[in-house]
Amino acid sequence: MNKHDICCIGHITLDKVVTPKLTVEMPGGTAFYFAQGISRLDTTGFQLVTALGESEMPVVEAIRKKGIDVKVLPSAHSVYFENRYGENQNSRTQRVLAKADPFTIDGLQDVEAHIFHLGSLLADDFSIDVIRYLANKGLLSVDAQGYLREVRNQNVYAVDWPEKKEALQYIHILKTNEYEMEVLTGCSEPHEAALKLASWGVKEVLLTQGDMGSLIYADGKFHEIPAYPPKEVVDATGCGDTYMTGYLYLRNQGASYKEAGCFAAAMCTIKLETSGPFNGTEADIWNIVRKRNHHAKPHKLPIKEKELSAL
Repeated sequence: MNKHDICCIGHITLDKVVTPKLTVEMPGGTAFYFAQGISRLDTTGFQLVTALGESEMPVVEAIRKKGIDVKVLPSAHSVYFENRYGENQNSRTQRVLAKADPFTIDGLQDVEAHIFHLGSLLADDFSIDVIRYLANKGLLSVDAQGYLREVRNQNVYAVDWPEKKEALQYIHILKTNEYEMEVLTGCSEPHEAALKLASWGVKEVLLTQGDMGSLIYADGKFHEIPAYPPKEVVDATGCGDTYMTGYLYLRNQGASYKEAGCFAAAMCTIKLETSGPFNGTEADIWNIVRKRNHHAKPHKLPIKEKELSAL
C-alpha cells in the first residue's frame, strides 16, 4: 500500500464569504485550501481525503486535474458555511446551513501517511477513536477550530473541547488561533497557553495571531514568527489552513520550526491579497521571507522516515 508523506483529511465545503468589499460563493474548508495550496508547491507524496455530497464532486475533479490524489468518502450532504467579515479581518461570524457525515475508522482503513492533518470544521467530524487510530499510523496534526465550534440554530458558537486532555496526548502538532487558545486553556497570554497545551501532550504548539504574527513552542523553546504585511487585505478565509499547508510542507522536508513558521506566514500573506485559495509560487513565498529575514534560505533536504518519527 502506498504511504504518502502528508495526508489531509477534512470536508470540502460550500462557503458563502461576505466581506465589506464583496460577497462570493466558493468551495472551502481545510481540505480545499490545503489541497489547492499544496498544488502550487509540490503534490508529490500528498493525498487528500474528503467527504461531500454529489453536488460538490466537480470541485474534486478540478483538484484532481491539478495532480492531487483525492479519496472521496460518501456523504449525504456537503458542509455549507457562511463566513461574514467586518472591517477587522481577524474576526468573523459564521453560520452552518448544512452538515456532512463524520469521518470513521472504516473509511480510513486504506489511508497511509507519515503525517495526517485533520482539518476539523465541526466538533463531530473526528471522534476520539479516529484520533487514536490515526495516531498509531503516523504523526497527527490537528487544527483545533472545529472541536471548538457548536452549531445552534445554524449559528456557530465557541465552546470548549470536552475530550481535549485525552485527545491531545495523541496529537503531535496542534494549531489554534488567539481566540481558540483561550477557550482551550483559559489563558489569554500566548506563552502561557502554549505551555499548558504542551503539558497536555502536544509536541509542536502553533498559535496564530493574525497580523500579530504567530508563536511556535516545541522542544522546550519558543519561536516568534513575524506577520508579513500584505499589500492589501482582500479575504482572510482559509488563512489558517494555508499556514498549516506551508508549515507541514516545510517540516516534512526537515526544516526547522522557525523556518517552517516563516514560510507558512509568508504563504498566508500572499493568500490574504486575493479571494480564494493560495495562488502564488514557492519562489514568491521565499521572496517575502528574504525581505524580512535575509538569512533564510529554502530547505530542500528530504526528511527520512526515522527522523520524522523522532520529530
